[in-house]
Amino acid sequence: MKFGVVVFPGSNCDADCYHVIKEVMEQPVEYIWHKENSVAGYDALILPGGFSYGDYLRTGAIARFSPIMPSVTEFAEGGGLLIGICNGFQILLEAGLLPGAMLRNSSLKFICQPVYLKVNRNDTPFTNQLKADEVLKVPVAHGEGNYFCDDQTLQSLKDNGQIIFTYCSEKGQEGLEYNPNGSLANIAGICNSKGNVLGMMPHPERCAEGILGGQDGFYIFASMINWLGEVGK
Repeated sequence: MKFGVVVFPGSNCDADCYHVIKEVMEQPVEYIWHKENSVAGYDALILPGGFSYGDYLRTGAIARFSPIMPSVTEFAEGGGLLIGICNGFQILLEAGLLPGAMLRNSSLKFICQPVYLKVNRNDTPFTNQLKADEVLKVPVAHGEGNYFCDDQTLQSLKDNGQIIFTYCSEKGQEGLEYNPNGSLANIAGICNSKGNVLGMMPHPERCAEGILGGQDGFYIFASMINWLGEVGK
């Protein structure tokens, strides 16, 4: 199996994702420059965090038109495994690969801190190595992570089990006091209806090995690798 990390002008977590896949997960991985027009040969793609195109207009709004994105969209629509982290999540929203939009944090401040996440499902390509209702500690670093959608979309996300991660307390309690950015329904990560595309604001690549003070993020990448291995049998 082979991973691809898409690099946009302004990406700043691309090397982190590359390191985790190559050195921690010990899987083949390559960078994909945003001006390329093919993702052929890859089994999974990562849209990393950062400030693509300087976050001009809106976060992810310009990156959505990068030359690589038609191939990324085709890859996702064909069932390919795709994860967008932080700015990558914002790009997935702008590209229409996930529903909803990102607003400024309710505090109107950039936040950079560890948060707790509840795993709402453990039967997805991204969570199969975790337990249902397990609580993870994963850092966030964003200014526009306030997820929003209309009532109909929110109900659809709930009905279809597309809300994969929600902000919570250390003991798994959900509430506005545990929500760092004002995100609707405490949403920290959602998937598409097929389950092969995940967008999440917290950074699992920043907590995938013990030397960083925590390794809860490891299991998200391990889940992807496990899923790819099962599919490839």
